[in-house]
Amino acid sequence: MTQGMNSARFREWRKAYGLKQKDAADKLGLKKRVIQYYEKGDRDGKAVEIPKSVELACLALALGHEGYDGGPVPKARALERVDTTGDDMAGDGASDD
Repeated sequence: MTQGMNSARFREWRKAYGLKQKDAADKLGLKKRVIQYYEKGDRDGKAVEIPKSVELACLALALGHEGYDGGPVPKARALERVDTTGDDMAGDGASDD
C-alpha cells in the first residue's frame, strides 16, 4: 500500500498550481486553517494526516476537474502548472513540433 500525500507534497501541489492557501481551501471545500495544518504537518503538537479524500481531490483538480456529479467522467482538462523552479516543465526540453 502506498503512503498518501505528506505535508511537503501538499504544499508543493498548491504552489505548483499557483494557488494561495485561501484559493486551495476554496477549491477543496476546506477552511484556510485546515490548509495551514496540512502544510505544517501538525496541529497543537499532534501529527495531522491528509485524508485520502483530500489527496484525491488534489488529483482531480490537477486533472482539471472542479466538481463531479457521479456521472461518466469527462475528459481531463489539466490545470496549467506553474513552473516555480524555472526548469522546463517537459523535463527533457524536447518540443512536440
